Amino acid sequence: MRRAIKEYHPLIWRPDSQKTEKRPVASEVPLALEYNCISHAVMMISPFDIKDFAIGFSLTEGIIDGLENIMDLTIDEKDKGLVAALEINPDCFARLDKFNRTMAGRTGCGICGTDRLDHVIRPLKRTKSQLKVKAEVVYNSMQNLSKLQIKNKETGALHAAAFVTAEGKILCVREDIGRHNALDKLIGHMMQKKINPADGFALITSRCSFEMVHKCATFGIPLLAAVSATTGLAVTLAEEAGLTLIAFTRKEGMNIYCDPENRIIL
Repeated sequence: MRRAIKEYHPLIWRPDSQKTEKRPVASEVPLALEYNCISHAVMMISPFDIKDFAIGFSLTEGIIDGLENIMDLTIDEKDKGLVAALEINPDCFARLDKFNRTMAGRTGCGICGTDRLDHVIRPLKRTKSQLKVKAEVVYNSMQNLSKLQIKNKETGALHAAAFVTAEGKILCVREDIGRHNALDKLIGHMMQKKINPADGFALITSRCSFEMVHKCATFGIPLLAAVSATTGLAVTLAEEAGLTLIAFTRKEGMNIYCDPENRIIL
């Protein structure tokens, strides 16, 4: 498998000095996703935790309903990138055929190539969870996340998504150049480990656009906290899905934009 981090020797220029230093740089490669031998999407991705991503992407894009719908999954390396080949059951494949997407993935866009507007924002079921969590637990968990961003420490180029218990224990972290990818990787990992999404909340080290809310709500994560800003559509979708949405979760505090099920204990 391709290396996740490569080393380069850039010239480091400063107003008062110049020097050449060894610096790690994050890799990104194209990943083709094929379902039942039919090409569906090409996403730019960090070349690790590929299986997690393929599973999480398949769920959050509405291609499958659960892990049981995947009959086989293989990851192959080609000259120009990677291929994730999934065999899914006939019902899911028939539904995929109706979507008829051809996506050219980018790190900053989650809907590139979607050919019909009704597939951009799919209907969401109301999130079911008895989660109650103290505001300070959410705040503290974001402060603790940075030390677990192993690859980002080396490169400074990767987003992270994490799942945290109501008591503040960070159970799992996934990283990627793409914020959507990191969240899909996290969801795919949780599906395989059978971690109940209703029992905790997610952190993302990025802005929170509507796709991030959509992915969490699709999987059943009841609370999402982002380190950066959110959007109006993300707040609207969170309210409709009964999902608690927090943004600007930083050292100085955090902004609770919606909490329709009163999950936050102040």
